[in-house]
Amino acid sequence: MLITGGAGFIGSHLSELLLDRGHSVTVVDNFSTGRRANPEIVRSVPARCARYRVIEGDVSDVMPKLSGADYDCIYHLAAAVGVRLVVERPIHTIETNIHETSVVLRFAAQSSLPILIASTSEVYGKGVRVPMREEDDVVYGSTSYTRWCYACSKAIDEYLALAYHRESDLPAVIVRFFNTVGPRQIGEWGMVLPRFVRAALDGIDLEVHGDGKQSRCFCDVRDVVNALPRLLGSTECYGRVFNLGREESISIVDLARLVISTLGSKSGIRMVPYNQAFAAGFDDLAVRQPDLTRVREAIDFTPTISLVQTIRDLATELVSRDTATPTAASVSGGAPC
Repeated sequence: MLITGGAGFIGSHLSELLLDRGHSVTVVDNFSTGRRANPEIVRSVPARCARYRVIEGDVSDVMPKLSGADYDCIYHLAAAVGVRLVVERPIHTIETNIHETSVVLRFAAQSSLPILIASTSEVYGKGVRVPMREEDDVVYGSTSYTRWCYACSKAIDEYLALAYHRESDLPAVIVRFFNTVGPRQIGEWGMVLPRFVRAALDGIDLEVHGDGKQSRCFCDVRDVVNALPRLLGSTECYGRVFNLGREESISIVDLARLVISTLGSKSGIRMVPYNQAFAAGFDDLAVRQPDLTRVREAIDFTPTISLVQTIRDLATELVSRDTATPTAASVSGGAPC
């Protein structure tokens, strides 16, 4: 199996899951946002090593050198991610998301490989109703707000995948992630939960952007990756789009309070206006909540890991990251592959 972006926090969890089920996994990642420590964590279990390969490079450079005959399916997770990255590097965001996805889809189509395209709840833009359903219309803000270039680029990815399905009968599944969180996620590019947990552990104020009333639905990465092989493994899912996440919502300021109370932190909360938090213009929406009817009907998806447990596990992982050296031995207590 081939995973693009497999060194990212979602990709590394998916790699572990597939390897532990006996599959062979090849990862393609340029490590622009993926952590080099993540493949070492995957390799920390010796039984995985012989079936795990990591190729460093851009998807567009690596894919032409691969043979589709070597793989059973593709999980395309590689993308520009994170609100801060999108706002600060819009050219990189647009070119990465559209060009690299086009290359992967062409590769998959040449061998008729089943492919799962990782999309995002951002595709809904400002949203026309709550909860958001896969067939909803979409409304984006002005092009003067660079924040919306991510949504538009991922929407183009979806159009491409669906076009390949219709024109070439490509077995393609599209998954719109709604705020996936958990261990190994980093806050460097604006991911809110690891930012909050890091601040709470350090005893500094948690920065809440805007008025804090905007609400989101957070789903643990371990629940998410368990669903992906089931979606890609069902022929009934080909040519369809699926929301994936939790339905329970929480405001960002309440999330900050939950992190502080869960970790017993003495941190406070500091409100930061959007125009101070981001270098360029920023636009946002008040509510982002998925309708999960379709994914429940398809694979009986039910998240099992609570947000409190995710916060605790992310905190534990961040503490261990602070103290560990970046080797497989330090992660596992044993020898690397």
